[in-house]
Amino acid sequence: MNQLKQPYIDYFQSPIGTIELTASDKGVTSLYFKNTNHKVQRCAVLDKVKQQLAEYFSGKRKTFDVTLDLHGTNFQQQVWQALLTVGFGHTDSYGSLAQKLNNPKAVRAVGAANGKNPVSIIVPCHRIIGSNGKLTGYAGGLDRKEWLLKHEGVI
Repeated sequence: MNQLKQPYIDYFQSPIGTIELTASDKGVTSLYFKNTNHKVQRCAVLDKVKQQLAEYFSGKRKTFDVTLDLHGTNFQQQVWQALLTVGFGHTDSYGSLAQKLNNPKAVRAVGAANGKNPVSIIVPCHRIIGSNGKLTGYAGGLDRKEWLLKHEGVI
């Protein structure tokens, strides 16, 4: 998890739980499902994220257009960029992502980087499933992953 201090924090009430949003002056730094709320420190970036999340959950938005400020290793950054290529209503597998990164033996590393994605939903790690078509790990819980994929018409 990102250890940098996030100057901005806000919350979004989604159909699948409370989402904590954080941002720096450069962009969105995290989006996690949380059960607790802290003091809100609003900013224009998070207001835009909340608006786009509302549109996504209402079925009016399929892609996000917000500036991200993600911190991770070079490999994690590559995986997160690859996740952004998996469009609304589609899925991919860890193995396929490893192939796309020209590192076919890195399936487990891709899975680990996917699990460290700090901006779920926007960077759509929920769209990655097992090569056998089964739902696999999701930091927000498999019930949320299933809901998101149903919402997108995948399952």
